[in-house]
Amino acid sequence: MEITTTETFPGKEIAEILGVCRGSTVRARNIGRDIFAGIKNLIGGEISEYTKLQSQSRDQALERMITEAESMGADGVVNIRFITAMVMQGAAEIMVYGTAVKFRK
Repeated sequence: MEITTTETFPGKEIAEILGVCRGSTVRARNIGRDIFAGIKNLIGGEISEYTKLQSQSRDQALERMITEAESMGADGVVNIRFITAMVMQGAAEIMVYGTAVKFRK
């Protein structure tokens, strides 16, 4: 599955637009990460526990979008975008979406 943030793939022609495909996940912080993050907040620097949590969330949302695109019969997904939204205190949704397409053979 080929994915891109652009509207086209160089050297490939889009033959059919299959529709919007998306994937999302909602993740919450946990007490262990919060304690370490609180300490890190006092001394400064990157809060790597949250960075890892966000990275894992993006990867999972991306995998779910790809799975949906494959179920639609897509060869690729163009114009993908990521969005984040707070669901509740300490929990956020990561969503990725794009347009599932078939390429001309």
